[in-house]
Amino acid sequence: QVQLVESGGGLVQPGGSLSLSCAASGFIAGLKNMGWYRQAPGKERELVASITSDGNTNYADSVKGRFTISRDNRKTTVYLQMNSRKPEDTAVYYCNAEIRRTYTFDYNDYWGRGTQVTVSS
Repeated sequence: QVQLVESGGGLVQPGGSLSLSCAASGFIAGLKNMGWYRQAPGKERELVASITSDGNTNYADSVKGRFTISRDNRKTTVYLQMNSRKPEDTAVYYCNAEIRRTYTFDYNDYWGRGTQVTVSS
């Protein structure tokens, strides 16, 4: 079984900072891209940022310069540092990873359960 466990959500004031982390665990033979998505009420889920196993990053235009995605040396944990938060950043944030389970050949998408982030004064 493979799990993605997110942590770090909560309430932050506009302009404040918050960081999220997501740890992958289980019978993992390979792990490629990891990323963060978010879904605000009444809106579709959108990509926030992603990072490859080589460390190449990609950001949504709305968060460039404010958010930073990174991975640990073992590459099984992904982080999202969010600075200069805006009310429109309020959403449920989901961790995503492309994982190949032990004794299998294909990579599949796995999702965390999501963590609520609210930006409000």
